[in-house]
Amino acid sequence: MSTELALVTVQNKQAGLPKSIVLNLGWFDRNRTKFEDWWREIQLFLKNNRVNRTDNRITAILAHLRGGVAEIYAQKKLDELDEETDTQDWDEFVRKLKTMFSNKNKATNTEWKIKTFKQSKKHIANFMIEFEALVMKTNMDKLYTILLLKKNV
Repeated sequence: MSTELALVTVQNKQAGLPKSIVLNLGWFDRNRTKFEDWWREIQLFLKNNRVNRTDNRITAILAHLRGGVAEIYAQKKLDELDEETDTQDWDEFVRKLKTMFSNKNKATNTEWKIKTFKQSKKHIANFMIEFEALVMKTNMDKLYTILLLKKNV
């Protein structure tokens, strides 16, 4: 455990806070369909435990990569961290991690869902919430999504 994480744990105990309010932070085991959920959990873990330094954030994430390609990626990245003397770029690390493990078909599948998503008998508020959630998962043009929204209501 890094000194920053140890310090946060001690501070949380002294403040009467639980060690972590993020329960069951699991391992990422190379299953691309579960990456998005795991990524959200790891972000909550980092935020809750006040892990702010880039090197500590990267180390915490690499510690939660297990099995197959994920484990090989973690080992390769750890080797790179040992060799480098410069500080790490958080945005670059996140971009590479997402490129490596995110579900690349998800955006395509979501675009298809948006195109076929109809209001039917749903309340308009429920329809809009679901529609906006789908749109957030894609990189579709805003004008095109407005056209689809008008078409599908």
